Amino acid sequence: MTDPIRPLNIGEIGSLASIIMVMQRRFMANLMGELARGSISFPQFFLLGHLCSQGPTGMSRIAELMGHSTPAATGLVQRLEKLGYVRRSHEQEDRRKVTVTVTPKGTHLVEGVRQEMIANLEKVMERLNPVEQRAWLDITKKSTITAHPATDETFHHTALTPADSARLWLPCRPITHHCRTRR
Repeated sequence: MTDPIRPLNIGEIGSLASIIMVMQRRFMANLMGELARGSISFPQFFLLGHLCSQGPTGMSRIAELMGHSTPAATGLVQRLEKLGYVRRSHEQEDRRKVTVTVTPKGTHLVEGVRQEMIANLEKVMERLNPVEQRAWLDITKKSTITAHPATDETFHHTALTPADSARLWLPCRPITHHCRTRR
């Protein structure tokens, strides 16, 4: 006779939190190495990820997302622009409004990090059977909704990508399959 499945107790939840923290540290160490090669900081990568998933964004929205003043957000964008990761343009109707768009170079950096996440998650998936893999995907989807119910950004695909799954352990918005740029 098997034991009935019961909810996790506080000790087991604490154990899960420790596992997630170890995974997050490993992921962050890999991410920081990747970002160092691109000469950008985590906040700059956060912004690139947003621009890839949501498309061109105004400076005031960027300041809001980053929790910065508009001048601080402008400095962050200027550094990314100097590195060739973003492009700024003035709106036709109101030249005071500036829109920021990710460049192909910025898209390439975000996609490179995403591919690294996929490779790491494939290693994890090799240790799980198909039922466990599906369970992880389903739990990750539910966790994303619970962790970020009020975000104005939504996933553009019915299934989470491995990058979306890895994103759960990052304090940032989701990154989707395709980066959108203004054409």
